[in-house]
Amino acid sequence: MSYLEANLIEKINQREATIGIVGLGYVGLPLVVAFAEAGFKVLGVDIDAQKVAAMNNGLSHVEDVEDATVQKLVSAGQFEATTDYSRLTEADTISICVPTPLHKTKDPNISYIVSAAEQIAKAGVSGKLVILESTSYPGTTREVMLPLLHDEELNVGENFFLAFSPERIDPGRTDYIMWNTPKVVGGMTPSCLAVSCALYKTIVESVVPVSSPDAAEMAKLFENTFRAVNIGLVNEIALICDKLDLDVWEIVEAAATKPYGFMKFTPGPGLGGHCIPIDPHYLSWKMKSLDYTARFVELADEINRSMPEYVVQKVADGLNLAKKAVNGSRVLIMGVAYKPNVSDVRESPALDIIKLLQEKGAEVVFSDPFVEKLNSGGKTLEAVPLTADGLKESDAVVIVTNHSAIDWDFVVEHSQLLIDTRNVANLSAADHPVRF
Repeated sequence: MSYLEANLIEKINQREATIGIVGLGYVGLPLVVAFAEAGFKVLGVDIDAQKVAAMNNGLSHVEDVEDATVQKLVSAGQFEATTDYSRLTEADTISICVPTPLHKTKDPNISYIVSAAEQIAKAGVSGKLVILESTSYPGTTREVMLPLLHDEELNVGENFFLAFSPERIDPGRTDYIMWNTPKVVGGMTPSCLAVSCALYKTIVESVVPVSSPDAAEMAKLFENTFRAVNIGLVNEIALICDKLDLDVWEIVEAAATKPYGFMKFTPGPGLGGHCIPIDPHYLSWKMKSLDYTARFVELADEINRSMPEYVVQKVADGLNLAKKAVNGSRVLIMGVAYKPNVSDVRESPALDIIKLLQEKGAEVVFSDPFVEKLNSGGKTLEAVPLTADGLKESDAVVIVTNHSAIDWDFVVEHSQLLIDTRNVANLSAADHPVRF
């Protein structure tokens, strides 16, 4: 063990290391809290000056982190946010938690990673540990990060340490949080892995070391691709059941009684959020660069992206039975967040459903206890209150997000036509002839 490795591990174990975190969003800010509450001084860097000022005033912009928590850490001097990358000279470890969206062509946009790595290199990495947490394709740490941080005087594993450890934050979840969710870690060298594991053992119960950053990157993509493919499968089962005039929810529940060899997934109106609709494309893109087509992945994506059209067709079918057209009808969307009990609308299938209905001439409104407004077709839609009159005045009501705060019996009681994409209303065919 080299002096730099031993020294950094000792500083980590004694809580004398300063933790730098780049990107203070839904991944970065909870990581700040975890390290600060473990006894470290944390320096956060973000390009959004307004968010930085708010955090330094004790305000949180992340639902899973309360204002009081941020205020406590700031007041105790354990957390400070800044827009100045040069202050990373003060840090002993630096975690990168920046966005990794897709371009419109569905190829990876790693510009935020590149920009962060370039700024970190300017601040200097000698004797430091740099960990990428942002989801990306296998090879990103080795092929992109390493060349940006390495120079003739710095050798990875000797003069600085580099690793990849994928985030596993699930917003709104309370059963699996930072501490009890195992952390996968892949280091560029054995020394990089040792330092990284020492760091994460201070904030998580279980660290899972793997052979390389590439393996850790692939594990993350496999996790989310597994979900996307299985959701695609059950969505296709929903389409098949519709053709066979069978109740897909009955079929799913019956199959789920098997105690082995089956994992329950449920159909829905499409994929949403920051991971599942996006991450499989990183894998698909990488394989195309190797002249291989990830057919399973791409087929699942095709099915999942078609679900909003299926929902809109169900709306049209229901209105047709009532001798109404979509054009001119008032459609109330119940829930626009991408998942229950959060306000995040990123990639939400509700956005596509609203757009498709608007294109067909419908008057679309929405109600969501967590979302006050959203943009659709260049216009801002504001949430309407959930009332008996509002439900009765709507020609169709579409349940897209199954928030637990909504009284679904109330929705059923006052709706003329209800399309339930989440099976929360306990409808029978007799109650409503058009079901998901």
